[in-house]
Amino acid sequence: MLARPIKLALFILLAAMPLASPSHAEDKALKVGTLKLIHGISAYFYEKFAPPGYTVEVIPFESPTDGKNAVLTGTVDTCIHGIAAFLLGAAAGEPVTIVANANNGGMAIMAGTNTGIKTFKDLKGKRVAIWPGSTQEAVFLERLRMEGMTIKDIQPIRLGFGDHAPALARGDIDAYVGAEPAPGISLANGTGVLVEYPYSTPIGSLNMIVSASEKAVKENPDRIKLIVDMHRKAVDYAMANPPVIVEMAMQKLGQQKKSIELAVPNVELAWKIDDVFMQRAGAYAKLMLENKQIRQAPDLAHVVTKQFM
Repeated sequence: MLARPIKLALFILLAAMPLASPSHAEDKALKVGTLKLIHGISAYFYEKFAPPGYTVEVIPFESPTDGKNAVLTGTVDTCIHGIAAFLLGAAAGEPVTIVANANNGGMAIMAGTNTGIKTFKDLKGKRVAIWPGSTQEAVFLERLRMEGMTIKDIQPIRLGFGDHAPALARGDIDAYVGAEPAPGISLANGTGVLVEYPYSTPIGSLNMIVSASEKAVKENPDRIKLIVDMHRKAVDYAMANPPVIVEMAMQKLGQQKKSIELAVPNVELAWKIDDVFMQRAGAYAKLMLENKQIRQAPDLAHVVTKQFM
C-alpha cells in the first residue's frame, strides 16, 4: 500500500534535483582548428593556458574554407583561418562569426630566382600560383588593380599554399602569392626572391581571424570566451618570445630552422578586434564585392562580435 506514495515522493525528489551535465569530461575537451601555416601557430600554445581539467586538441586544415566549414559543422569549437573565407561564407548567409583577430601579415609575393621578375609589373604574362578563395587572392586582385592590371594579364595557376615553394623550386610556376612559411622556405633554399609584401592596399596586413558558429556564440558563450582568453594569452606569450614560435613551427610544420627564422619577422600574431580591424575588414568586404567574389557584403556589425574582447 505504501509503495506507490514512496515511488511518487522519490520521483518528485529526483525531479527537483539539478540535472548533471550529460558529459562533463567531454565538455572540457576543447577542439580548435588552425591552418598549416606559421600565422596559425598560436593555437598550439592554447593548452599552456587552459584552465585546470581542460584539454585542447588542435586540428590542422589545408585550406581556409575547410577550416571555416569545420566550425559550421561543429567539428571544432573555433578555427583560425583567412578572413576571405569567412567573408565568402558570411556573404552567402552562413551562420559564422568572427570572435577574435588572429594574424596580421604572413603574406608575400615570391618569384623564381631565374625568372627575371623583380617588380610587381614584371608578373605580366607569367605563371602565378594563387589559392582561390584565400585572403591572398583578394589582396592580389587589389594589387593588380592598383598597378592598372587585371587577372587576365597573368597566367593564374590554382595551387594550395603547401605546394607553392616546391612548385617554384621545380620551375613549374614563375611566381606565387603565398603564405608563410612558403616564402621563408623559398628564401632559405635560394630558389625564390621577394617581389613584395603586399600590404599597401586598404586591407593593410589583416589576414587571419578566429571564427566560431553563431550557434556556439549564442548557446555556449562561456566556452567561446574561454577559448578566446586562451588565444589572447597564447598570442601575447608567443609574440613576446619569438624563439618559441620558431621551435613550435619546426615541430608542427616540419620545416627547417633557417626557413622558419626568415618567415617569423613577416608574421604578427594578433587577437584584438578594434577600430583598425573593423576598417580593414570593411575594406576586405568592399574589395571582394568589387571583384565579384561575393554578391553582397555581409553586415560586419552582425557577423563580428566584440563580446569576448
